[in-house]
Amino acid sequence: MSIRNSKIIKNFASELGFSFCGISKTEFLEDQAPKLEEWLKRGYQGKMSYLERNFDNRLDPTKLVPGAKSVVSVVYNYYPEQIYETEGVPNLAKFAYGQDYHFVIKDKLKMFFSKIQEEIGEVEGRVFVDSAPVHERVWAAKSGIGWIGKNSLMLNREIGSFFFLAELIIDLELEPDGPMKDYCGTCTACQDACPTDAIPESYVIDGSRCISYLTIELRDQIPQEFQGKMENWVFGCDICQDVCPWNRFSKPHNEPKFQPQGWEEFDKRDWQEMTKEVFQRAFKKSAVKRTKFEGLKRNLKFVEE
Repeated sequence: MSIRNSKIIKNFASELGFSFCGISKTEFLEDQAPKLEEWLKRGYQGKMSYLERNFDNRLDPTKLVPGAKSVVSVVYNYYPEQIYETEGVPNLAKFAYGQDYHFVIKDKLKMFFSKIQEEIGEVEGRVFVDSAPVHERVWAAKSGIGWIGKNSLMLNREIGSFFFLAELIIDLELEPDGPMKDYCGTCTACQDACPTDAIPESYVIDGSRCISYLTIELRDQIPQEFQGKMENWVFGCDICQDVCPWNRFSKPHNEPKFQPQGWEEFDKRDWQEMTKEVFQRAFKKSAVKRTKFEGLKRNLKFVEE
């Protein structure tokens, strides 16, 4: 029965546009506890204090969903057909080109869960898109979707790393998949390319030095030591992904909601002279709203200095 149900779930995932779906058995992630503790002790979380909370929840999915038996991990591609990176013009990370992925994928996951309940019967659980302390990359790796690369992102041999991860944690016994081999080999392209030295060692990210953290999560002024190192990124950063050899296999997504919403024609002057009204119109449903107008202006000013 668990094999049949696993097939049903994977078929539904494919029908809803998810590129991959993998299943792992819920368990306490004992091997991750010392790694997470060490990472926090080094202060690599920067000002992201929420990463220090819910330590046990991050390692034990049954604390998020009592009675959980399976973690269903899915992949949703966001690689754009056209890349908007022009010399001298501010850059946005590709994940933020269109509408906020949290809402787009959450809607799909709710449909996914409803289909499972209709077809299989009474199934309890929760859906997650970056919205709770779920160790999503670890679960995705356990389910064979890919492996965690040296830049700490999930890599897949068929589509690279420009994709979102999401999960269903459910109380249904399913047939688990096994992990995939690590194919990074001796490559250190991501480490070598990072302008702020945010990858001090393979598979370890110093979040407090990452351009994505500095432009999105950090609410204070960006430290002066990063002056001249941001390479025009004003919301997120794709450098470690752009240089990854596996991303030569990236394929354009098929999600209309991930198309740019009006900012893509901005030139340098448009960015510099942006008003709050223009910001709200161009990024109405975008993840860029997370940094707020003041935060984006701070980032723009910092990369210009």
